[in-house]
Amino acid sequence: MSEAMQAPLIRNGVTIDDGFAEAFPMKATRIVITAINPTWAMHAATAASGFATSVIACGCEAGIERLLGPHETPDGRPGVSVLLFAMSGKELGKQLERRVGQCVLTCPTTAVFAGISEGEALPLGKNLRFFGDGWQMSKVINGQRYWRIPVMDGEFVAQETTAITKAVGGGNLLLLARDTESALAAAEAAVAAMKLVPDVIMPFPGGVVRSGSKVGSKYPALNASTNDAFCPSLYGLTKRSELTPETRCVMEIVIDGLTEASVARAMRVGMDACITIGAAGGLLRISAGNYGGKLGPYHFHLHKLMDDTQGGQA
Repeated sequence: MSEAMQAPLIRNGVTIDDGFAEAFPMKATRIVITAINPTWAMHAATAASGFATSVIACGCEAGIERLLGPHETPDGRPGVSVLLFAMSGKELGKQLERRVGQCVLTCPTTAVFAGISEGEALPLGKNLRFFGDGWQMSKVINGQRYWRIPVMDGEFVAQETTAITKAVGGGNLLLLARDTESALAAAEAAVAAMKLVPDVIMPFPGGVVRSGSKVGSKYPALNASTNDAFCPSLYGLTKRSELTPETRCVMEIVIDGLTEASVARAMRVGMDACITIGAAGGLLRISAGNYGGKLGPYHFHLHKLMDDTQGGQA
């Protein structure tokens, strides 16, 4: 699963493996959801980004990027930026239409706008306008078309299209700790730091994964199964174990980003946050998941990431 370790770095008592996280190309878009107040904008964003942790079964990976002030949105209202990722533009378009139609159009007072202006056009209000049953109207402002769809609290405004951009999915960190409490504390600190990085999301619940997976299974119908090499309960039972007896919990953080640089930056700040907690806080080791370089072309080497921020001092 992971690259052989050579001369691991030690930071604040935490071992950083000489390995890499392997990520792969995706397609992505950003939408901006606004509403009468931040509460309703967040309701819509939360619903629209639900059941979107992994393309393995969810169709897309999505998450809330950040809150937006009225000065940052097209209609001058509070908003939320949402990023969506999929393996193809076709699947991304399908997921976007369903999620905006079922979760944003339905939410009181909302409107939706493009969050990316350059790239292949992806329908946003273009198809949703038909819900207006012939009563919908459009208006072009500064070269952009917007649709006004009558609904029971007034009208739903949707920009006609957003845009697709190339993206990176599957950046990751594995946090190995003495116990569950320590692993969660490190993971929560890492996610909090990563959320300050633009252009990235951590799509799993709270940004953290306990059910890390490997490719394939003993059961032919499954294309992914539990990552036994990092399951503490299987230490001594599986020949693949990469753990030691003192490691009793492993948490994974998966990062999707609009660029390779944004994923790298998120991983760096996440590692820094974990290292601040250190061995005294129960964190023993930081590793990453890869498939020997066969899954994707983006390789985020942990030692290099540390060199970028700390000069490589062991």
